[in-house]
Amino acid sequence: MEIVMTRFVGKVVIVTGAGSGIGAATARRFLSEGASVVLNGRRREMLVATADGYASANVLVHNGDVSDNRYVQTLVDATASRYGRIDVLVNNAGISSFGPILSRPVEDWHQVLRVNLDGVYLATRAALPYLLETRGSIVNVSSVSGLGGDWYTSSYSAAKGAVSNLTRALALELGMQGVRVNAVAPSLTLTEMTATLAQSQPLIDMFMERIPLGRVAKPEEIASVIAFLASEDAAFVNGVNLPVDGGVTASNGQPNATAVLSLLGMA
Repeated sequence: MEIVMTRFVGKVVIVTGAGSGIGAATARRFLSEGASVVLNGRRREMLVATADGYASANVLVHNGDVSDNRYVQTLVDATASRYGRIDVLVNNAGISSFGPILSRPVEDWHQVLRVNLDGVYLATRAALPYLLETRGSIVNVSSVSGLGGDWYTSSYSAAKGAVSNLTRALALELGMQGVRVNAVAPSLTLTEMTATLAQSQPLIDMFMERIPLGRVAKPEEIASVIAFLASEDAAFVNGVNLPVDGGVTASNGQPNATAVLSLLGMA
């Protein structure tokens, strides 16, 4: 029998980057658990699609760029004006960049850090007065690339590494004031941002060698962990960067030894 949870009835949640992937799945998860959710993203039509099927009273679509401080303040102000409170902030908005450092323009570096890191800082700073009132929580979306370096993703790994440590620093500072701060660190997840990877079987096969569960994640599987960290079920969890990675970070980095077993006749 399906268990229907209602952990967020009466709560107000802001989800950035809610137009697709992990952000869209997260917004729907909170809505399904009774929250009023403010959907942020750059493309309004995608936010409207995320909100489809949910009561209009429980959804506020607010499109804009979280790397713009003035916009972020309008997002928070609109949330407070509509609902009068903020209980949860999910900092999910992000972009990626792939390639050798010398192949990427300098502006690429700045843009990745503006969205992935500055966006987290700006939204946290703007929402914090309301979160302090409600003794709410913040969940940041980092990455396994923020727990250890990743190939050819210097700007993305730098930004997500900063998000991971910002999570720890804010957990120390804000935990004393009743606001918990945690992060999830997904590995490869089927989203719009990873669609090109997912279309290449050789690339997927390479990832499968490193993921003990033998598959990539679904956005809903990340969303469920985000909801847990934001909920009272995680009331004593603070400052955690929780890998949601199928076991990727359980490895010490040595190659998969299954082939070795076959060579030694032990398989």
